[in-house]
Amino acid sequence: MNTPDMRDLVPHSGTMVLLDRVLSVDGDGLCAEVAIHAGSVFCEHGEVGAWVGIEYMAQAIAAHAGYCARLRGEPVKLGFLLGSRRYTSRVGGFRAGTVLTVCVQRVLQGENGLGAFECRIEDDSATALATALVTVFQPPDVDAFLHGAEYE
Repeated sequence: MNTPDMRDLVPHSGTMVLLDRVLSVDGDGLCAEVAIHAGSVFCEHGEVGAWVGIEYMAQAIAAHAGYCARLRGEPVKLGFLLGSRRYTSRVGGFRAGTVLTVCVQRVLQGENGLGAFECRIEDDSATALATALVTVFQPPDVDAFLHGAEYE
């Protein structure tokens, strides 16, 4: 399978695209890779704090939404991280030299743009380092939403 470029799937740019590449993707989920190194955004003292894992998960969800939008012939749109439940991490940080796999699987998608994803960050031995249930919102019209339109 030819995987799309990460930068074509997320509404981020420059150094704020934290994930390196898409490993696999389908209509219900996505797995991406991020190599942690001394120059990684948020890397201090040789590691990226585990709290950044939630952003890795959110960007993988954004990439999945971008992939689905491209399948429909639509542009990539902005979405919002609403929160997470049960974010747990077995580590305090992701060490430089580590390659992580970030996988997200859709468990709920409402017609109103609300969604929920089971997320997992693994090391190169497939050991789960962090997990969470992440909720997101992608309104049909982002500009209207940002300017105060009400959604049901």
